[in-house]
Amino acid sequence: MSLPAVIARIAQIDEIVSPKPPAAPATTGTSGFLSALDGVQHSSALGTTAAAPMLGAGTAGQRALAAAQAEVGVSEQPPGSNDGPRIAEYRAATAGSGVGPWCAYFTSWAAAQAGAPLGEVGQGFGSVDALYAWAQRTGRAVPAGPGVAPSPGDLIVWGGRHIGIVESVDPDGSIHTIEGNSSNAVSRRTYGPDGGGATGYVRLG
Repeated sequence: MSLPAVIARIAQIDEIVSPKPPAAPATTGTSGFLSALDGVQHSSALGTTAAAPMLGAGTAGQRALAAAQAEVGVSEQPPGSNDGPRIAEYRAATAGSGVGPWCAYFTSWAAAQAGAPLGEVGQGFGSVDALYAWAQRTGRAVPAGPGVAPSPGDLIVWGGRHIGIVESVDPDGSIHTIEGNSSNAVSRRTYGPDGGGATGYVRLG
Protein backbone atom coordinates (compact mmCIF):
# COMPACT_ATOMS: atom_id res chain seq x y z
CA MET A 1 0.00 0.00 0.00
CA SER A 2 1.44 3.35 -0.97
CA LEU A 3 2.16 6.08 1.57
CA PRO A 4 -0.71 8.36 0.35
CA ALA A 5 -3.13 5.41 0.64
CA VAL A 6 -1.94 4.70 4.20
CA ILE A 7 -2.43 8.36 5.20
CA ALA A 8 -5.94 8.39 3.67
CA ARG A 9 -6.82 5.17 5.52
CA ILE A 10 -5.57 6.62 8.84
CA ALA A 11 -7.74 9.70 8.26
CA GLN A 12 -10.78 7.48 7.67
CA ILE A 13 -10.16 5.51 10.86
CA ASP A 14 -9.66 8.75 12.83
CA GLU A 15 -13.00 10.07 11.53
CA ILE A 16 -14.76 6.88 12.67
CA VAL A 17 -13.15 6.84 16.12
CA SER A 18 -13.45 10.60 16.83
CA PRO A 19 -16.36 12.00 14.78
CA LYS A 20 -16.67 15.75 14.63
CA PRO A 21 -19.73 17.16 16.46
CA PRO A 22 -22.52 18.26 14.13
CA ALA A 23 -22.52 21.95 13.33
CA ALA A 24 -24.97 23.98 15.41
CA PRO A 25 -27.92 25.19 13.37
CA ALA A 26 -27.92 28.88 12.58
CA THR A 27 -30.25 30.91 14.78
CA THR A 28 -31.70 33.88 13.03
CA GLY A 29 -34.89 35.85 13.30
CA THR A 30 -37.63 34.20 15.36
CA SER A 31 -35.75 30.97 16.09
CA GLY A 32 -32.91 32.94 17.73
CA PHE A 33 -35.41 34.84 19.83
CA LEU A 34 -37.12 31.62 20.90
CA SER A 35 -33.78 30.07 21.85
CA ALA A 36 -32.92 33.09 23.97
CA LEU A 37 -36.36 33.00 25.56
CA ASP A 38 -35.97 29.31 26.33
CA GLY A 39 -32.70 30.09 28.09
CA VAL A 40 -34.36 32.76 30.21
CA GLN A 41 -37.18 30.39 31.11
CA HIS A 42 -34.71 27.72 32.22
CA SER A 43 -32.84 30.30 34.31
CA SER A 44 -36.10 31.40 35.92
CA ALA A 45 -37.00 27.81 36.74
CA LEU A 46 -33.65 27.47 38.48
CA GLY A 47 -34.27 30.63 40.46
CA THR A 48 -31.48 32.58 38.80
CA THR A 49 -33.66 35.21 37.16
CA ALA A 50 -35.88 37.45 39.27
CA ALA A 51 -39.31 38.44 37.99
CA ALA A 52 -39.23 41.89 36.45
CA PRO A 53 -41.47 44.57 37.93
CA MET A 54 -44.68 45.28 36.05
CA LEU A 55 -43.56 48.58 34.57
CA GLY A 56 -45.74 50.44 32.10
CA ALA A 57 -47.30 53.76 31.33
CA GLY A 58 -48.72 56.10 33.95
CA THR A 59 -47.70 57.07 37.44
CA ALA A 60 -46.36 54.63 40.03
CA GLY A 61 -49.79 54.64 41.66
CA GLN A 62 -51.52 53.81 38.40
CA ARG A 63 -49.10 50.96 37.72
CA ALA A 64 -49.61 49.61 41.25
CA LEU A 65 -53.37 49.77 40.68
CA ALA A 66 -53.04 47.83 37.43
CA ALA A 67 -51.09 45.13 39.29
CA ALA A 68 -53.77 45.01 42.01
CA GLN A 69 -56.63 44.78 39.50
CA ALA A 70 -55.10 41.65 38.02
CA GLU A 71 -55.15 39.98 41.46
CA VAL A 72 -58.84 40.46 42.35
CA GLY A 73 -60.26 37.10 43.41
CA VAL A 74 -57.01 35.63 44.78
CA SER A 75 -57.96 33.99 48.06
CA GLU A 76 -56.41 32.30 51.07
CA GLN A 77 -55.78 28.57 50.84
CA PRO A 78 -57.35 27.38 53.08
CA PRO A 79 -59.72 30.24 54.02
CA GLY A 80 -58.78 31.91 57.29
CA SER A 81 -55.15 30.77 57.11
CA ASN A 82 -53.62 34.11 56.02
CA ASP A 83 -51.68 32.00 53.53
CA GLY A 84 -51.70 30.45 50.09
CA PRO A 85 -49.29 30.21 47.13
CA ARG A 86 -50.06 33.67 45.76
CA ILE A 87 -50.25 35.27 49.21
CA ALA A 88 -46.78 33.90 49.92
CA GLU A 89 -45.61 35.92 46.91
CA TYR A 90 -47.14 39.10 48.36
CA ARG A 91 -45.40 38.34 51.66
CA ALA A 92 -42.08 37.95 49.85
CA ALA A 93 -42.27 41.66 48.90
CA THR A 94 -41.63 42.51 52.56
CA ALA A 95 -38.48 41.92 54.58
CA GLY A 96 -38.70 39.35 57.34
CA SER A 97 -42.48 39.02 57.46
CA GLY A 98 -44.16 35.79 58.52
CA VAL A 99 -47.62 34.39 57.90
CA GLY A 100 -50.18 36.85 59.24
CA PRO A 101 -52.63 39.58 58.19
CA TRP A 102 -51.55 40.44 54.68
CA CYS A 103 -53.20 43.69 53.54
CA ALA A 104 -49.89 45.58 53.90
CA TYR A 105 -48.04 42.73 52.18
CA PHE A 106 -50.40 43.10 49.24
CA THR A 107 -49.91 46.86 48.88
CA SER A 108 -46.14 46.41 49.27
CA TRP A 109 -46.22 43.81 46.50
CA ALA A 110 -48.29 46.02 44.18
CA ALA A 111 -45.94 48.98 44.73
CA ALA A 112 -42.92 46.79 44.01
CA GLN A 113 -44.55 45.58 40.78
CA ALA A 114 -44.96 49.25 39.82
CA GLY A 115 -41.26 49.90 40.31
CA ALA A 116 -41.93 52.01 43.44
CA PRO A 117 -41.14 49.71 46.39
CA LEU A 118 -42.22 50.97 49.81
CA GLY A 119 -39.77 51.81 52.58
CA GLU A 120 -36.45 53.61 52.91
CA VAL A 121 -34.62 50.75 51.20
CA GLY A 122 -37.60 49.24 49.38
CA GLN A 123 -38.13 46.65 52.10
CA GLY A 124 -41.94 46.79 52.05
CA PHE A 125 -44.08 46.62 55.18
CA GLY A 126 -45.94 43.93 57.06
CA SER A 127 -47.47 46.53 59.40
CA VAL A 128 -49.98 49.19 58.38
CA ASP A 129 -48.73 51.44 61.22
CA ALA A 130 -45.14 51.20 59.99
CA LEU A 131 -46.17 51.86 56.40
CA TYR A 132 -48.16 54.98 57.25
CA ALA A 133 -45.41 56.25 59.58
CA TRP A 134 -42.94 55.94 56.70
CA ALA A 135 -45.36 57.81 54.41
CA GLN A 136 -45.64 60.61 56.97
CA ARG A 137 -41.85 60.88 57.34
CA THR A 138 -41.35 61.07 53.60
CA GLY A 139 -44.18 63.47 52.73
CA ARG A 140 -46.32 60.87 50.99
CA ALA A 141 -49.16 60.84 53.56
CA VAL A 142 -52.30 62.91 53.03
CA PRO A 143 -54.62 63.01 56.07
CA ALA A 144 -58.27 62.33 55.25
CA GLY A 145 -60.77 65.10 55.87
CA PRO A 146 -63.44 67.30 54.32
CA GLY A 147 -62.50 68.26 50.79
CA VAL A 148 -59.71 65.70 50.56
CA ALA A 149 -60.24 63.30 47.66
CA PRO A 150 -57.84 60.48 46.79
CA SER A 151 -56.67 59.62 43.30
CA PRO A 152 -56.69 56.19 41.66
CA GLY A 153 -53.55 54.37 42.76
CA ASP A 154 -53.35 56.07 46.18
CA LEU A 155 -53.17 53.75 49.16
CA ILE A 156 -56.08 54.17 51.59
CA VAL A 157 -55.37 53.63 55.28
CA TRP A 158 -57.67 52.90 58.23
CA GLY A 159 -55.56 53.55 61.32
CA GLY A 160 -53.25 50.63 62.01
CA ARG A 161 -55.97 48.15 61.09
CA HIS A 162 -56.17 47.93 57.32
CA ILE A 163 -54.92 49.30 54.00
CA GLY A 164 -56.02 49.06 50.37
CA ILE A 165 -55.59 50.74 46.99
CA VAL A 166 -58.01 53.32 45.59
CA GLU A 167 -59.38 52.12 42.26
CA SER A 168 -61.67 55.04 41.40
CA VAL A 169 -63.66 57.94 42.85
CA ASP A 170 -67.21 58.70 41.70
CA PRO A 171 -68.50 62.24 41.05
CA ASP A 172 -70.45 62.01 44.33
CA GLY A 173 -67.21 61.22 46.18
CA SER A 174 -67.79 57.49 46.66
CA ILE A 175 -64.49 55.63 46.79
CA HIS A 176 -63.91 52.24 45.17
CA THR A 177 -60.98 50.19 46.41
CA ILE A 178 -59.09 46.94 45.95
CA GLU A 179 -57.93 45.41 49.23
CA GLY A 180 -55.87 42.40 50.16
CA ASN A 181 -57.03 40.32 53.14
CA SER A 182 -60.62 41.49 52.76
CA SER A 183 -62.94 38.53 53.42
CA ASN A 184 -59.85 36.29 53.09
CA ALA A 185 -59.22 37.47 49.52
CA VAL A 186 -58.22 40.31 47.23
CA SER A 187 -61.60 42.06 47.00
CA ARG A 188 -63.26 45.18 45.66
CA ARG A 189 -65.04 47.44 48.16
CA THR A 190 -67.01 50.72 47.96
CA TYR A 191 -67.19 53.48 50.61
CA GLY A 192 -68.72 56.90 50.96
CA PRO A 193 -66.71 60.11 50.50
CA ASP A 194 -65.12 59.65 53.94
CA GLY A 195 -63.62 56.34 52.81
CA GLY A 196 -65.44 54.47 55.53
CA GLY A 197 -63.64 56.44 58.20
CA ALA A 198 -60.23 56.36 56.51
CA THR A 199 -57.31 57.92 58.38
CA GLY A 200 -55.51 59.07 55.25
CA TYR A 201 -53.98 58.26 51.91
CA VAL A 202 -50.49 57.48 50.66
CA ARG A 203 -49.37 58.92 47.33
CA LEU A 204 -47.05 56.59 45.42
CA GLY A 205 -46.40 59.15 42.70
